[in-house]
Amino acid sequence: MSRPGKLLREPERVRIDALTHDGRGVAHVDGKAVFVAGALAGEVVRVQRTRRRRAHDEAQLLEVLTASPARIVPRCPYFGTCGGCVLQHLDRGAQLAAKQDVMLESLRRIGHVAPEAVLEPLAGDAWHYRRRARLSARRVRAKDRMLVGFRERASAYVTDMRRCDVLAQPAAEMIGALADLLESLSIREHVPQIEIAVGDGTTALVLRVLSPPGDGDRAALARFAQAHGVTWFLQSAGPASATPLDDGASPPRYRLDDYGVEIEFAPTDFVQVNGELNARLVAHALTLLDPGPSDEVLDLYCGVGNFTLPLARVAARVTGVEGEEALVERARHNARRNTLDNVDVHVADLNGEIGILPWARRRYDLVLLDPPRAGASGVLPQLPVWRPRRVVYVSCDPATLARDAAVLVQEHGMRLRSAGIVDMFPHTAHVETVAVFEPA
Repeated sequence: MSRPGKLLREPERVRIDALTHDGRGVAHVDGKAVFVAGALAGEVVRVQRTRRRRAHDEAQLLEVLTASPARIVPRCPYFGTCGGCVLQHLDRGAQLAAKQDVMLESLRRIGHVAPEAVLEPLAGDAWHYRRRARLSARRVRAKDRMLVGFRERASAYVTDMRRCDVLAQPAAEMIGALADLLESLSIREHVPQIEIAVGDGTTALVLRVLSPPGDGDRAALARFAQAHGVTWFLQSAGPASATPLDDGASPPRYRLDDYGVEIEFAPTDFVQVNGELNARLVAHALTLLDPGPSDEVLDLYCGVGNFTLPLARVAARVTGVEGEEALVERARHNARRNTLDNVDVHVADLNGEIGILPWARRRYDLVLLDPPRAGASGVLPQLPVWRPRRVVYVSCDPATLARDAAVLVQEHGMRLRSAGIVDMFPHTAHVETVAVFEPA
């Protein structure tokens, strides 16, 4: 195997056959796949191979000889360097089509299943959508200043950027000011990361601190908070260590107006990145699940209550289960804040033995699954006990959805009634999916 960047051959002309799951173009030369970042399906390009691997080679794009009709000029000046986006050069409609192809191909190739119907893609605004982000911070001595931003593509370096058009406002315009602020701190060499969490009318910034800030640093952070209307949290260890700089700070929150609920979350909690699409996804998933006023619903991997609380507005009772105790406490708190007394939330290891737990031994009319990337394989053996008339599966990884779909169809006798993509992360290769299963 060669080292990254080492040239392997003379430049060559290749035709790009398709996009990979991570947004790179793939050509086939003498029976071997060659991955080309920045190339699009159908294009003829000139490339230089830079890395040889056993199963494929990697190449640098030198020139587009015949461009795809779907190629557009990227809006962001940092595109191509920054690793935050990989598809800004692809028309939005073509982005959606490519993601749908990834979903269907994963279901076919991995799960050996196909949906009876393909749902219309769920998509929203492609800019200023990202309310949660983790930015790297690093002082670069060659530049004699701090950099704050996403990592460069396929690199540990921090992108030299001053703004970001996919971040929600006001964070989008704040990156340059954050870099200038950190440069002024005495602990500037000991602040590797800033997390951003934008709620409804509030913005929380979580500064990872490897050394405690001095009085002057705290005063500078307070002045920045006052000037930019943000709230600082200082994180000295794991996520649970994040504490507000100002003791009177309120946690961020967001509303789901269709269901009259407001959800609080800690700035280090998992919540869906795209606020607009999350609200539409909740409504979409509940429409597909179609709960009635007498239904008992099981919401697995429930987090802070994103689906649980809206479900409680329309179903008889909702049982939410989550593996992280802090999120369970937040979900219970949110149920109380919204005066919902038909919600039970439990903490449980959903990759462990759940069959002995009381909540897992009951029957449910409907089941909603919203697992992390690892999928829901730990809970599927319990499905015959629950005997739901419908399962809605919200997935952030087409591969694990396909694996679990095979189990639901081939082992539990269900039908994959429909599936569709949710464009939670425009301009990236990330594919969010919602699928509906019913007993055959």
